[in-house]
Amino acid sequence: MRHMFGALDLATGQMYYRIRDRKRWTEFLAFLEILLARWRAEKLYVIADNFSPHKRREVREWAAANNVELVFTPPYSSWLNWIESEFAALRYIALNGTDHRSHGEQDDAIGASIRWRNQHAEPKREFAVNSKIRLPDYLANVA
Repeated sequence: MRHMFGALDLATGQMYYRIRDRKRWTEFLAFLEILLARWRAEKLYVIADNFSPHKRREVREWAAANNVELVFTPPYSSWLNWIESEFAALRYIALNGTDHRSHGEQDDAIGASIRWRNQHAEPKREFAVNSKIRLPDYLANVA
């Protein structure tokens, strides 16, 4: 089994990723270190779901020491993280209906899809523009 770590730069729309054999806190931390190296001069905000490796003490301590803020989506609300729609598109384009003969072939298909996507990327500026959830009084009216 293979696991992909992904990050979406909202300023450019570019996606960054790493594919690994395991998805433990050590692999997640290594991915964060790659992201930090890319944006060293800026505070890095990472939106993540509540998967336990994301919340590991060592990861939180490293983030606090390196100007990285981990922001966790509420439980059962991963759809709030914009990258989830990108993951869905990636599965549809690179993986659905395929029968890759090896992990390398599968990794190549994912990489080709992301490279094409990044060539056509645009900044991500507006989320749920016409949604009721953006109205200031929405939560007060939820039963």
